[in-house]
Amino acid sequence: MSDQKISLEQVRHVAKLARLAIPEEKLVRFTNQLEPILEYVAKIGEVDITGVEPMAHALPIHNVLREDIARPGLSVEQVLQNAPESDGPFFKVPKVIGGDEDSAG
Repeated sequence: MSDQKISLEQVRHVAKLARLAIPEEKLVRFTNQLEPILEYVAKIGEVDITGVEPMAHALPIHNVLREDIARPGLSVEQVLQNAPESDGPFFKVPKVIGGDEDSAG
């Protein structure tokens, strides 16, 4: 185990920083599991990335929205055409807040 790059003390320290209560008998196991992960991360760090621009997504993102062009709105009659009930130029909906005592006013 002398070729390990991470020590039990380091795993114990990281566990403390993460506020994890790891039993002593599991520290060796976690140390052995963390070692290949750290080796893989080190391999990623060896990749030559000169000339590669940082990106947030693997594919280019394009805005697919239509242009914001002002157009005439709908008339009141068109808006209320599919309403179940209306009261003049308003939508008529059932009362949802309060009871009969709220309507006396």
